[in-house]
Amino acid sequence: MNDERPWRRDASSVEGNVRTAAVWAQLHELSESRRGELSRPLRVLDLGGGTGGLAVALAEQGHSVIVVDPNADALASLARRAEESSASERVAAVQGDADTLATTITPGSIDLLCCHGVLEYVDDPERTLSLIAEVLAPGGNLSLVTAQRIAAVLGRTLAGRFDQARAALTSADGRWGDDDPVPRRFDRNDLAELLTRTGFSTLDARGVRIFSDLVQHEYVDTEADRQALLELEELAAADDGRIGLSALGAAMHLVARRD
Repeated sequence: MNDERPWRRDASSVEGNVRTAAVWAQLHELSESRRGELSRPLRVLDLGGGTGGLAVALAEQGHSVIVVDPNADALASLARRAEESSASERVAAVQGDADTLATTITPGSIDLLCCHGVLEYVDDPERTLSLIAEVLAPGGNLSLVTAQRIAAVLGRTLAGRFDQARAALTSADGRWGDDDPVPRRFDRNDLAELLTRTGFSTLDARGVRIFSDLVQHEYVDTEADRQALLELEELAAADDGRIGLSALGAAMHLVARRD
């Protein structure tokens, strides 16, 4: 296969990648709605934003974005990505994590905070959400993406590891064993309650990566295949509960408002 096909380059973008497109579509709609309310571009913080795929995309929409990440190499990659974009002056990098937010970010100064793939790995998720709430302005939005328990149960079952599936289903942290690389997974209702306790109102919750983690690569070998899978992911992610496919996503995307 020729990896230089134009559609493969498009697939690396947040809107073209089947693993990120559904989240980006919702995040883009959220950021534009909030921009309309405030009549200005947003002040965005991407916690654990790494190499900046999401941050640069938001900056290219006109928003000012700060990426906070503990990994110096990832931040160096972010700097290169930003320089190659049209929005380098709107992207800033800070080496740190949730525990350093109070010393680097002005309280109440952030309009939109993205926390994607982070809450699974922190020592105390409730404390992390409380620290996030402190830097968000009242009425500010949180975009939260976390690993979802039921996908691990399904995946272990399909792999024939019924003991691991049982462990993931019954354990308090949603892990399937000591070798599980993910420290914890969440159930949607429990996470919504956690958000309530830390000063948030959940506005929307949906599963993402419902099919993309299961489909073999050889079945997505053309632009038509990729587009069909993208459309299927977006339809399933937006499921309102009538069918329930959203609950099967490898991750869930919750949008919340700082009370």
